[in-house]
Amino acid sequence: MANSKSAEKRVRQIEKRTDRNRSIKSEIKTLHKKTLAAAESGNNEEARTAFSAFASAVDKAAKRNVLNDNKAANMKSRTNKAIKPA
Repeated sequence: MANSKSAEKRVRQIEKRTDRNRSIKSEIKTLHKKTLAAAESGNNEEARTAFSAFASAVDKAAKRNVLNDNKAANMKSRTNKAIKPA
C-alpha cells in the first residue's frame, strides 16, 4: 500500500494507463484477427483494407509507447507477409 500522497497518485495514474494500454492492445489483436480472417477467406480487397486499419493502430500504439517500435514493425511485417499470398 502507498504510504505518501505522491505514491497514491502514482498508483492511480498507473491504473489509468494500464486500462488504456490494455484496451489499445485488445483493439490491435482484434484488427489482426480480422486481417488474417479476410486473407484466409481469399478476399484480397477486404484484407488490404483491414491491414491498413491494423497498421495504423499499431503505428499509433508505438507512437504512444504502448508498443515498442521494433515490436510494432515486426507485427506489421509478419501480418503483411501472411496476407501477401492471398
